[in-house]
Amino acid sequence: MDKIPEPETAQGAPTEDVQFVKGPAGPETMAEKEAAYERFVWDNLKRNYIGNYLHGMLGMTGFRLVNAPTFLPAYLHLISGSNTIVGLGMALQQVGSVISPIFGATQIEHRKKVMPAAIWMGGLARVQIVGMALAGWFLKGQPLVIAMLVLMFLFGLFMGTQRVVFGLLMAKVIPLSRRGRLQAWRNATGGAIAAVLAYAAGKYIIKANLFGNGYSTTFMLAAFLTTTGLWALQFLLREPEPPHLPERTAFKDRLKDFPKLIMADPGYAAFLIVQMLATASRIAAPFYAIYVTSSLPLAAQVLGLGALSLAFLGADTASNIVWGYLGDKTGFRLVLLVSLGIWIGATVLLMTLHAPAMVFLAFFGLGAAQSGYMMAAQTMILEFGNRAEMPMRIAISSTAEGITASIGPLIGGFVADKLGYGTVFGISIGFLVAGLAVLITMVKEPRTARLAAM
Repeated sequence: MDKIPEPETAQGAPTEDVQFVKGPAGPETMAEKEAAYERFVWDNLKRNYIGNYLHGMLGMTGFRLVNAPTFLPAYLHLISGSNTIVGLGMALQQVGSVISPIFGATQIEHRKKVMPAAIWMGGLARVQIVGMALAGWFLKGQPLVIAMLVLMFLFGLFMGTQRVVFGLLMAKVIPLSRRGRLQAWRNATGGAIAAVLAYAAGKYIIKANLFGNGYSTTFMLAAFLTTTGLWALQFLLREPEPPHLPERTAFKDRLKDFPKLIMADPGYAAFLIVQMLATASRIAAPFYAIYVTSSLPLAAQVLGLGALSLAFLGADTASNIVWGYLGDKTGFRLVLLVSLGIWIGATVLLMTLHAPAMVFLAFFGLGAAQSGYMMAAQTMILEFGNRAEMPMRIAISSTAEGITASIGPLIGGFVADKLGYGTVFGISIGFLVAGLAVLITMVKEPRTARLAAM
């Protein structure tokens, strides 16, 4: 554990506001309330750091088993026999996350404590994974396909609200200078566990059809891990009460604030475009493993789903430490830039070199790139603007990503059936190149601007 330094200036804290606010011990200035808030954060940092670490390590381990582009797409393809159904399932999962982040933000941005809402929203996301496991055990044929599609939609719905809530929680209790290394270590250890579990699940659970359905057993294992992580966070977290909170606003009225909130910061507006382009490139993600297993028989025979999952998830272990410490040192714009470049290179490698070793390396690159993108995107969004608007900025970004992510896989499945996987991968590369261009030319490091304003 890193030695805890003296408190930093509060993120977005007013430095010249001398407005007096009546408190229980007499009048206090807003600056004094901000100072008390910062002291609470640093006094409870060790406990909150451990809680967020355990939640991320165990929770993300389980979610990776579900969200990695191997098991769930492969299972949906197995029970349906259709690329279009695979794309529809991925699209429905993203559709669920389009509106729910905004709803989640309106439910928590006015609350002094958001952990109770986090338990409900996070718990409901985990229930859907249990539902996937039960559907596989008790349903067959078309009812199983329909049930999986419904559960994937609901899973995306609650994951959208969860992203806003847990993003805000981390921003409240983890100082800016510690977020990168926290994410680095929890993602690295979680990635290591997920990689080993994915390999074991592919070889000893799915291949052996453990307990009558290896995929259901894998989903139930994922549900157990994510729930354990949520319990750890609930037990350990000590949440401060912000000195200033916005008034509660109706959902429809909050939607009207979107254009103003986006355009108030040109850097954030450009960053939002990068997010949407990068998310649109996931048009190819559900078909990485299917492409190998259906089009590259030698690689598929040598590697198998377990090895592909090991490569993809193992990249978290090898890359997250680098991403986290690089982001803390330079800001996360550089992490985003490098990860998009690796993403492009890995996709090209998968398309052109089909030896098993090269396919394994391509999946490793895809895993490293996407983990870097996720860390950079989730951290940068906390560094634009002020603290009061943070929940809604997270919601806007989640909604924008959800819109493009919901359309992409559906189109990808149709294009894969009609024109082949090569065309899908080419479209993905095009979106990534466009996103990289916008990032280089229009997005400045938000941390630099924030520190300059302090």
